[in-house]
Amino acid sequence: MNKNIKILINYFLGPVLLIVLCYSLYRQLLQQQDLAIRWQQVKHSWQQPLFFVVCLLMLVNWGIEARKWQVLVLHVQDFSFGRAFKSVLSGCSITMLTPNRIGEYGGRILFIKEEHRIKAISLNIVGSISQLLVTMIMGCAGLIFLRFFSHSGRSALSVLPDFWNNILIYFSISGTVLLFLFYIRLGWLVSLMEKLTAFNKIVKHIQVLDEFSASQLLRILSLSLLRYLVFVLQYVLLLRVMEVHIEAGLSFWLISVFYLLMAVAPTIGFLELPVRAKASVELMKLYSTNTLGIESAALAIWLINLVVPALIGSLLILGIKIVKEK
Repeated sequence: MNKNIKILINYFLGPVLLIVLCYSLYRQLLQQQDLAIRWQQVKHSWQQPLFFVVCLLMLVNWGIEARKWQVLVLHVQDFSFGRAFKSVLSGCSITMLTPNRIGEYGGRILFIKEEHRIKAISLNIVGSISQLLVTMIMGCAGLIFLRFFSHSGRSALSVLPDFWNNILIYFSISGTVLLFLFYIRLGWLVSLMEKLTAFNKIVKHIQVLDEFSASQLLRILSLSLLRYLVFVLQYVLLLRVMEVHIEAGLSFWLISVFYLLMAVAPTIGFLELPVRAKASVELMKLYSTNTLGIESAALAIWLINLVVPALIGSLLILGIKIVKEK
């Protein structure tokens, strides 16, 4: 990396990013209703062992993402797990400031060799699609469970007429199938663009996608599924900590639908807390009257899984050494 660029990152981007994240967090928390009560409940949860399990699972969560990123980047360069971990946390810091976390690549490239950064865009897209695909598959399963197999006499989907429930499920399944076909046939995209002269300059940077076999794509998908199960488990445990008494199996499917909604809703990381709180309450209020506990769980999972990693990532950006790449 050019020395002047590293100086810019160290003395401008890193500090500005840290300040913006801290200020945004401060403003978001101030705007929350009943913040003092919710914060007291979160503080009370610190005394429970399950809360520390959730915090440890945060490291597992991002560790799996780091492993997935390492597997992807190994297609273009040597990449250690430690470097991959720093890379994903740095990406997390920038993604908090962009819509639907599309900016994560901006932080990850700081740990990629300069000659491979454009190729790494394609690799990052593969990883993001795999995670989105898992979210959509599990979310569709959650919608089907709540629509047809929930025997509690109540459903989070009951606010909609049956017709619109079915339309929602059909559209979700159709979108998931299309995304799956696109994912397992990434080579088609390369072949198509090779035939279009307008994309000649781009093709050489995305040809790395043609190297992925079906087994490799399934391996990446399995890592995305494992990570998904970890952060759903975190949420289930936090609901227990906050005394939201919903059966674990039902909680799993409600949270699956919640993450589906969050994946398709247009949000920005540091602004999404109200959306998270509202969506979680609307999904779970028919199964628990502990609205405060539901909102506190949404606050805690946001802080643990997004805010803390983002702050760590901004500090990692501050610490990038100003030396020339070999």
